[in-house]
Amino acid sequence: MFKKILIANRGEIAVRIMRTCREMGLKTVAVYSEADAAALHVLEADQAVFLGPSEPAQSYLNAQGLIKAALDTGAEAVHPGYGFLAENAEFAEACEKAGLVFVGPPGPVIRDLGNKTVARKIMNAANVPVIPGMMTTSTDPLVLAQEAEKIGYPVIIKAEAGGGGKGMRIVSDRAALEETVISCRSEAEKAFGNGALYLEKHLRRPRHIEFQILADHHGKVIHLFERECSIQRRHQKIIEETPSPLMTPDLRQRMGQAAVAAAKASGYRNAGTVEFLVDQDGRFYFLEVNTRLQVEHPITEMTTGKDLVREQIAIAWGDPLSFTQEEIGQQGHALECRIYAEDPEADFFPSPGQILFLQEPSGPGVRNDCGIYSGFEVPVEYDPILSKLIVHGPNREAARQRMIRALEHYAILGIRTTIPFLVDVLRSPAFTRGETYTDFIDCHFPTWKQSEETAPLAALAYGIDELISGGRKPERMINKGIPSPWETLGPWRMGKP
Repeated sequence: MFKKILIANRGEIAVRIMRTCREMGLKTVAVYSEADAAALHVLEADQAVFLGPSEPAQSYLNAQGLIKAALDTGAEAVHPGYGFLAENAEFAEACEKAGLVFVGPPGPVIRDLGNKTVARKIMNAANVPVIPGMMTTSTDPLVLAQEAEKIGYPVIIKAEAGGGGKGMRIVSDRAALEETVISCRSEAEKAFGNGALYLEKHLRRPRHIEFQILADHHGKVIHLFERECSIQRRHQKIIEETPSPLMTPDLRQRMGQAAVAAAKASGYRNAGTVEFLVDQDGRFYFLEVNTRLQVEHPITEMTTGKDLVREQIAIAWGDPLSFTQEEIGQQGHALECRIYAEDPEADFFPSPGQILFLQEPSGPGVRNDCGIYSGFEVPVEYDPILSKLIVHGPNREAARQRMIRALEHYAILGIRTTIPFLVDVLRSPAFTRGETYTDFIDCHFPTWKQSEETAPLAALAYGIDELISGGRKPERMINKGIPSPWETLGPWRMGKP
């Protein structure tokens, strides 16, 4: 087994990976930028290497700098976490070329599955259901208009190299298509350097359900059941759960088999996620494969008892999977809430600044994967996720109530967070009934304001922050007009050096 691993990431995911490494007796190397000199992942690691300025391109996206840091410290493997270079085929191949083990799938697999139309062709050949649409791309509005007539309106325009909703629009009729294509093409070119587009049939009010897969180097592929990720804003997940309220034994079996078939057809290795959309008639369609560890992986760990990071490392080392599909089961229900440094009353505007006080929730069935501490300065340059709060209960309602109580005892003072918004979502009748669709936030919380029922400590944190800030946004953000990294889909997310 490896003796030392470099974590090519930051924040809560770096801390979470380090904890499993420590349990396995492995030394860890952290990397950091100027903004993260005092970050928790730096304090948790056995060694830390300075990469450079705060800008991602000069630090966490500096592939050669990361490889040099690994070699200089004697690390034998690199774990990319998620975001940054986690799904960058060139980085995976560069690690292997330098004699380092990349804890993830092979570069060619990352490249194939990262190209949306190539991935659709692979799945179509493997008889995995795909959403009706194009198998090729175009930048010509007339060609796309002809394809839209074949598919039938409404259609959704997507960028070939897309992600995070960039270069993506829904079009209901021919009149709006040409102008929308031009807009999407321009947006895709700016975000990804690739303006190629394709069309899919737009599914009305689908559910977003993904299956966790593991594949070793000995031909064995299994799934670890589903996660429901339908609670989203602007195509970004904020609450996940497992099992899905939608799921039946028959649907789970068919979707699980499709996920395994997708992994085998692509030559997959290590941990990954096969994502599907399920329409209102119960038909499911392939969406994409995330070739990395997912943000929401802890809820799978809570219900299966498997440490996915440990499995990733063992597979990368060359070990075969130590369990079969039949030996994997689920116990109870798990929920995850993503805690962001954002102001939900101001259209989720980013809220960087100093954490004046932090109180984390605890108790039976409560887990908090956290990347902050009291006194930490939350930087504006990176993803605003602060932590992931995970709870486990014997059933969905017990887990929902436990999550509400945990959020009620989660206090972060000095900045705005999404905690009070999450409480209201969890208390809503539609969520309680399990009526979770991808348009949930738009339908039920189009303009959210803090309710009187919001959790006491969360409300206190919100009120104290109002007194501290006087309701003003940080001056450096007003002067510079800095948007949220999640809204701009900058290079740190796309893995572009």
